[in-house]
Amino acid sequence: MRIFVLSGQSNMAGRGGVHHRRWDSVVPPECAPDPSIQRLSAALDWEAAREPLHADIDTTKTCGVGPGMVFARAVLPCLQEDTPGEGARTGIGLVPCAVGGTAIREWARGERLYEQMVCRARVAARYGEIEAVLWYQGESDAESAAAAAAYYGNIERLIANVRADLGMPQLPFIQVALASGDKRNIDKVRSAQFSVNLPNVVTVDAMGLALNEDNMHLTTESQVKLGNVLAEAYIKNFLTTTC
Repeated sequence: MRIFVLSGQSNMAGRGGVHHRRWDSVVPPECAPDPSIQRLSAALDWEAAREPLHADIDTTKTCGVGPGMVFARAVLPCLQEDTPGEGARTGIGLVPCAVGGTAIREWARGERLYEQMVCRARVAARYGEIEAVLWYQGESDAESAAAAAAYYGNIERLIANVRADLGMPQLPFIQVALASGDKRNIDKVRSAQFSVNLPNVVTVDAMGLALNEDNMHLTTESQVKLGNVLAEAYIKNFLTTTC
């Protein structure tokens, strides 16, 4: 099983199709379940992956469509081509960890969310290889000039800690540069995201993707686009086989 950790805050957890705290239950074909794609539940059991992927993880908010299922469906054929052996078939395991409204300080080593993410990743790793962490977070840090100024150091420290604690010093980390946030500080956070200078870290840009009426969360259509952008980044930068 090829394993991908999904983490960060609400736009990774998914708010596509959520209006007035209710999800419209619309699942685009790009997000449809696939028998080769599973998710690790909050109870640490593997089950068929389906939207909303974070429903039992980000439990205090209403979850909708995020980028995870689109990403998994897009990379699945390439992973199967990349698997040696006649007739080999690869499955994907998604590990949802994102929680809405969280600042990066809440993802520091020793904090509950960080330790929960690492724990879930370790459990998942018993069943396959962790391929990458997909990270979309920072809107909460754009609410404070001090938090925005500290973001660069905090994101690099997070990446280093996750790699160290999982024993994977070259673990690919694909982060999403913000599409929304407090206008006073969003550019500072985005600058920090693009300035990360660590090996096997790729940054994709969500700026310009359509937002829900709250002007904060990506629409379902935008999440589909983002999932494909993340998949393209993973395939281009971390797969030996192109498809």
